[in-house]
Amino acid sequence: MNTQAVSLFINPTAGRGRAGLRSSRIEDTFTAAGIACHLQMSKAVGDLESQVYDAVRNGANRIVVAGGDGSIHEAVNGLMRSGGSAALGIIPTGTGNDFAKACAIPLDWERATQQLVDRLSAAEPIRFIDIGRVNNRFFANGAGIGFDAKVTRVARSYRWPVGDVVYLLAIFRCMIDGIATPDLTIRSDEFEWRGPVTLANVSNGAWVGGMFHITPMASNNDGKLELLIAAPVSRLRILSLLPKIIRGTHLSEPEVTHTSVRRLVVMAAEPVPSHLDGEVQALESNFDIEVLPAALGLL
Repeated sequence: MNTQAVSLFINPTAGRGRAGLRSSRIEDTFTAAGIACHLQMSKAVGDLESQVYDAVRNGANRIVVAGGDGSIHEAVNGLMRSGGSAALGIIPTGTGNDFAKACAIPLDWERATQQLVDRLSAAEPIRFIDIGRVNNRFFANGAGIGFDAKVTRVARSYRWPVGDVVYLLAIFRCMIDGIATPDLTIRSDEFEWRGPVTLANVSNGAWVGGMFHITPMASNNDGKLELLIAAPVSRLRILSLLPKIIRGTHLSEPEVTHTSVRRLVVMAAEPVPSHLDGEVQALESNFDIEVLPAALGLL
């Protein structure tokens, strides 16, 4: 039995507050298997990132996070900034859980906890995945510029217990406000785009917003990112595209452009909204994006 302690971080607000209610049962599952836990609860946005950073700098090498994609985003940034070689374990307790899907982690938090405990007890080998970088920040699952960043901001403002549907509601709300189409210049070694877009999405995983299968071919261990660009579309056209995006059958639509990239630069005529792993970022005009192959170990 592998009894080395883990550093367990829980975001009690994840999943509309469900994660906090499950903390004692998560900790008990580790304890029952003879694995000691150093439990820390995040208290505010950015707190979990700081806690993970400090833990790794102080020698922790097994980090477990119970939370959603926002919590994972903070943990990944703490890990990557620390310069350490700690590995990450995930217990999905969020709304969308896109990263968990990309890593084939059970979405049922109890199953995911037990599976992780079993892997640790059996000393299963660590598997490595790619991480993305945008300027001086990192992302685990995906980055978005344009309409999806606006939708993310609206979705985060809702506090209703409606699961993945919150993102669908946010789309309808954003459509009422109008659909901005910023002018972007997008360049990689083998691709260039100049002109207005509804959105530009850079994916390390296949899902965004819990229910949208935006890049079905995406894999977070293939050393590349998937770039999807949607040309300007009307409100009516968005409504017709939504079912296809949910099913992952939209890539052949005339407004959609897709290519695989390892590094790209996005330049906007003026500051535009963006998100990383569903976390809204400050308005920016220039985005230097690259994949960091096999940069993170998963427990």
